[in-house]
Amino acid sequence: MNIDVSKLERIIGYEFKNTEYLITAMTHKSYAFEKGRNTKNNERLEFLGDAVLELVSSDFLFRSYKDKSEGQMTKLRAALVCEPTLAMDARDFGLQNFIYLGVGEEKTGGRNRDSIVSDALEALIGAIYLDGGFDVAEQFIIKYILNDIERKKLFYDSKTVLQERLAGNDKEELKYVIVDERGPQHLKEYEVEVFYGDKVIGHGVGSTKKKAEQMAAMDALNKINIRNK
Repeated sequence: MNIDVSKLERIIGYEFKNTEYLITAMTHKSYAFEKGRNTKNNERLEFLGDAVLELVSSDFLFRSYKDKSEGQMTKLRAALVCEPTLAMDARDFGLQNFIYLGVGEEKTGGRNRDSIVSDALEALIGAIYLDGGFDVAEQFIIKYILNDIERKKLFYDSKTVLQERLAGNDKEELKYVIVDERGPQHLKEYEVEVFYGDKVIGHGVGSTKKKAEQMAAMDALNKINIRNK
């Protein structure tokens, strides 16, 4: 696989002076391992990008939500930079299509795995920061990550929000049921349905039971919102 660097640059709206930063950001460790010891992977850039993302998001929330407490801002920031949210952000502009993956990782569905996609996004932030500086990285984060905040904050704790949303209704039990569990131990995928009484109101899939439950709750909330429009 060869990355179309110019295409990715056009999509994100930034042209790299040093395209090696971009290529490294898109190189998963599985690909680097297959290519040999001299091939860089994106883990160091991910580390850097994570720090830049935390600073930019903290500053953005501090300036944008003057009435929120420290605890409220911490919770909101966690919702915006959690793995499922970042993976969703990355998929919005097709970043998963530009990641270099090893053959085995590709075959086992790595391109669709939230952890890999979100890590690549953080690595991309690190690459932009190194190549263009803080201001350019900040612009990218605000455009692609710190948008649609009200919807994204549901990722942080959809289960609690769903419980609160249904609390005023009749006293049916809300429960989460694992309906499928697939994949080898290190690549588990869980499928969950959330029931309200005996009715299925949401469905979710995740790499852990908790993530699958959160996605099921998010699905239920989205359906409730659509019905209430």
